[in-house]
Amino acid sequence: MKVFRTLAILLSSILILNGCSKTPEIQNMAYATAIGVDFDKGKWIAYAQILNFANISHSEQVNIGKPVPIWVGKGKGDTLALALTDISRTSQLHVFWGHVNAVVMTEAVLKKGVTSVYSAINRYREVRYNILIYGTKRELPEILTQKSLLNLSPLSTIMFTAMQSDSPYSIIMPVTGNRIIANLNEPGEPGLIPSIDIDAKDWTEDKKAKPLFNLSGGYFFQKNKMIGWMSEKDLQGMRWAEVKLERMPLQVDVNGSPAAVIMCMTPKMVIQPASVKGDVKFNIEVDAKGYVIELLQDVPMDQLKRQAIETIRKEIITTHLKAIKVKCDPFRLRESLYRSDPSEFHRLSRANPFFLTDGSIGDIHVDIHLMNTGKYKGTER
Repeated sequence: MKVFRTLAILLSSILILNGCSKTPEIQNMAYATAIGVDFDKGKWIAYAQILNFANISHSEQVNIGKPVPIWVGKGKGDTLALALTDISRTSQLHVFWGHVNAVVMTEAVLKKGVTSVYSAINRYREVRYNILIYGTKRELPEILTQKSLLNLSPLSTIMFTAMQSDSPYSIIMPVTGNRIIANLNEPGEPGLIPSIDIDAKDWTEDKKAKPLFNLSGGYFFQKNKMIGWMSEKDLQGMRWAEVKLERMPLQVDVNGSPAAVIMCMTPKMVIQPASVKGDVKFNIEVDAKGYVIELLQDVPMDQLKRQAIETIRKEIITTHLKAIKVKCDPFRLRESLYRSDPSEFHRLSRANPFFLTDGSIGDIHVDIHLMNTGKYKGTER
């Protein structure tokens, strides 16, 4: 009996090993970390960024700053799924998609429609729903081979970390794919996809220009297709509607010269639509808190606060006027009307799907709480 029991155990072990023999070993897989999607001449073009995690793991054996090689695979097909599959044709290794954290699409794809792209990628069971989505005006190989400061891997760039910078133009936060699709399906279509670009002007390595990522603006959509793009500078007023921004430097001018810089935090914007003689006006309330980080003129605190409020109002109005020219809605005014009065929203949409005008914004009430007044004594609440 013992002999038969031993033979049974051995046979079972052999069967188990044979059953797992088709599963690639960890070291024999290519791990995709980002996907690029393009559409040209009737063909879908897919790119896969492949990293060797042994080169980027933080350990004593890895020299920080040592260049990390980036592999980029390319595939073509009549559909996006076929293009992604075509990447494996010459990859030599099994491509694993479970580590994909970002998808970058060209403007040709954004104009064609983003929901089909997101749907095709998510049919790969390994891909998660919370991957970051970007659009770009650049060639995709440029984006997918870009590294971080100190020659660190792409995983240390803003494309993957989704971190806010301290720049005054740090306005747009990276957005996950499931959130974008949810927004695009909302009435009023307030969905926005950040545009990622490369800036080679600000940093140098010794005397050599060092290009690095920046979020250059945002794409806006109608019926899931891109209708316009606005730069980060044109969208500056939108920062007062972004609750996820933790810090925003605000320059305050007095008599045409810089008087102070206020670091604002966690803004809150409330939009209240109101019907006026058959039309609709959007009244805006903004509440923010902050503290003085630089004081350049000796001006009364009340005056400094009034100037800060006026600066915020101007930023909101300027962004709205620029958005109207390209039929964009960065403040989600149409969505706010749908939430408060759906029948009025549908009435205006039937006459004009984009019913906003230069005069759509009514009153703008801004309140800023200065918790620390810099060189001034005391605090204000």
